[in-house]
Amino acid sequence: MTTPTPPAIIFKTAMLFWLKLGFISFGGPAGQISIMHQELVERRRWISEGRFLHALNYCMVLPGPEAQQLATYIGWLLHGTAGGIVAGVLFVLPSLFILILLSWIYVAFGDQPLILGLFMGIKPAVTAIVLHAAWRIGSRALKNNWLWAVAAISFIASFVFAVPFPALVLCAALIGSVGGQIAPALFRSGGDHGKAILNYGSALIDDNTPRPHFTQFSWFALLRTVGVGLMLWALPMLLLFNTLGWQHPFTQMSWFFTKAALLTFGGAYAVLPYVYQGAVNTYEWLTATQMIDGLALGETTPGPLIMVVAFVGFVGAYGKEALGPEMLFVAGASAATLVTWFTFLPSFIFILAGGPAIESSRNELKFTAPLTAITATVVGVIVNLAMFFGYHVLWPSGLNGPFKWFSLLLALAAALALFRYKRSVIEILFACAASGLLYSFIQ
Repeated sequence: MTTPTPPAIIFKTAMLFWLKLGFISFGGPAGQISIMHQELVERRRWISEGRFLHALNYCMVLPGPEAQQLATYIGWLLHGTAGGIVAGVLFVLPSLFILILLSWIYVAFGDQPLILGLFMGIKPAVTAIVLHAAWRIGSRALKNNWLWAVAAISFIASFVFAVPFPALVLCAALIGSVGGQIAPALFRSGGDHGKAILNYGSALIDDNTPRPHFTQFSWFALLRTVGVGLMLWALPMLLLFNTLGWQHPFTQMSWFFTKAALLTFGGAYAVLPYVYQGAVNTYEWLTATQMIDGLALGETTPGPLIMVVAFVGFVGAYGKEALGPEMLFVAGASAATLVTWFTFLPSFIFILAGGPAIESSRNELKFTAPLTAITATVVGVIVNLAMFFGYHVLWPSGLNGPFKWFSLLLALAAALALFRYKRSVIEILFACAASGLLYSFIQ
């Protein structure tokens, strides 16, 4: 029996769903994509399995948070440019407000015993989570010895020689370009989204649904969208430069996170080393310990993990007194909003400008050879990030200081729960936070 096609979705209904998604999108990209698949493909049937995977493959090729880009893409398919903007914004907005609040609590009350106990438990869990992310990406991407070698060299380059992340990305892209010509079979993507397409019944946006006019490709529409996007980037940058100067934290953060937004191949964990190098080493907006704490907060809030940039912006502007000692919260909230704007703006441009071309092709996209090599590099860099976190968690005062045996046991327990028992990140974080709090009271 043929399943009837769902009725057309009014804009308000879609908007309420995207708002709900913004509050329940825990679990990182995999969890967020899974939620969208269950809601939009299986239950509501707003989009077919084939069209969903087609959109997802495009988002996987782009730099930036693929789950947020996928929401933007589907919102655009449903209601055009306005639908895409609303879907993408509401996917991010709840986590921005939550992180501003949590960041303020952190900087204002972070030295209280309750907060210290919670973070004592969360930090070891974060180390295990980052290591698990490296394993998860590596198991999908490292399909042969050559890609394993690229990952190993990237780890050595970042761990031993502190090679900057952008340089590693450029080298990987070059390796992939050359390798793709010499031995293309070795540099084919090992993505995990090419699974058999299932049929959940007729969908509102089905495989053979006629395309609306706004999905038709035209050079004029492409140039117009790119032009508007560049203007939305340039105007606030020029305003910051002219009013505050190039060296002001707001201006520096806006420029830095623009670059970060274009380097996030492989998801948030891939760009974290770059954010760490800039925020901690170069600009000294926050300390290494604060960076770990920020990632812990990012893991416990809904929305893309890359929203940790809001924490970086808040703590950096708060600590630098970017608007003076009397406006610390305003400075932090303003910086968090600014860095969120500059981090996510490129994603909207990629989707709204590139969507019509992708819909016109309707061919399944695959990773290019350079992107395959970049993904392998990302694995090595994330392992280095896990070791960095592990060092600061186990020896918070340096190698000459005391070793934290409790942190080691908690990290091992979190790793066991992730690798062996497949427990969710949220469950592990809450369990470790409670353990840390209990341990702090016993001490």
